[in-house]
Amino acid sequence: MMHSQSGEVVSVVFAAGKGSRMLGFQGNKTLLPLIPKGSLYQGDRPLLVEVLTNLPPGPKGVVVHHCAADVDAATEGFGASCLMQPVTNGTGGALLAARTFLESVDSPAVVITMGDVPMIAPATYSRLVDGLREHELMVLAFAPEQKGQYGMLEMNGGRVERIVEWKYWKNFSPAEQEKLQFCNAGVYAARRESLLRYMDRMASHPHQVRKQRGEEWVTIDEYFLTDLVEWMAADGLSIGVVEALEEEVMGVDTPEALERAQILYARKAGG
Repeated sequence: MMHSQSGEVVSVVFAAGKGSRMLGFQGNKTLLPLIPKGSLYQGDRPLLVEVLTNLPPGPKGVVVHHCAADVDAATEGFGASCLMQPVTNGTGGALLAARTFLESVDSPAVVITMGDVPMIAPATYSRLVDGLREHELMVLAFAPEQKGQYGMLEMNGGRVERIVEWKYWKNFSPAEQEKLQFCNAGVYAARRESLLRYMDRMASHPHQVRKQRGEEWVTIDEYFLTDLVEWMAADGLSIGVVEALEEEVMGVDTPEALERAQILYARKAGG
C-alpha cells in the first residue's frame, strides 16, 4: 500500500519564476501577498507560504531561480530545501532540478505543485496521494467554463492517456474536442520510484524550443512534465485523475488573478 493518512509525503514546489506579466513587480512571483497592505504587490502571507502550509506532512523541496535568496528567507520556518534550477527550462527542467533531493528521501509518494496556486486545499492534495494506492501517477484537473488554451486530458474510462496542448487540440474535430472534458492543472502526485525512473528518460528527451531572449531568438532545450504522463500510459501504467473546482486551482500569473486570489483568501479567512 502506498500511503496512509499518517505517512509522510515528499513535496516539490516550483518557485523559480519572475512572473513577467506582473507589471511593475521585480521580485519572485511566489512571494506576492495574499493579504495586501497598501498596494496589490505589498502585504503579508506570500502565495508560497500558503502553498507550503497546505501540503501534506513530509520533506519539502522548493525549486528556485529568480530572487532565490528571497525565497529561501521566506520559507525558512518550513524546513524546506531550496533547490536551484540553473536555467528556466520548463516544468520538466524544474523537476529535474529536484532530482538529488528526491533521491535523498525515502517517502514513497511525491506531490509536485507550483508556488503560485495558493487556493489548493489540504484535502485535495490528500486525494491526489490517496489515488496512488491504485495508480502510478495522479493528475489534478478541472472542468473549465471555457477551455481557453489549456492543456486537455485525453481519457479512456477513468484513466488518463495523455495531455494534449491547445496548439494540437484546437485542430481536432468538434466531436473529438467534445470528448476533452478536463483541463490539466499542472499539479501531480506520483510514486517516487517510478517517477525517478521516468525522470531519467525525460532528461534524455529535451524539446527544442525557440525563444526570444532580449533582441535575439535562441533555441533552447526544454523539458515537459506532460511527457511523463504520455510515456507512463504508453507503457501500461495506470494514471488517475482528481477533479477540483476551477477556482481552487487558479494560478496567479496576472495582476487580475492576484487580486482575485486576495479576495478569495479574505473570504476563506472570514475577512
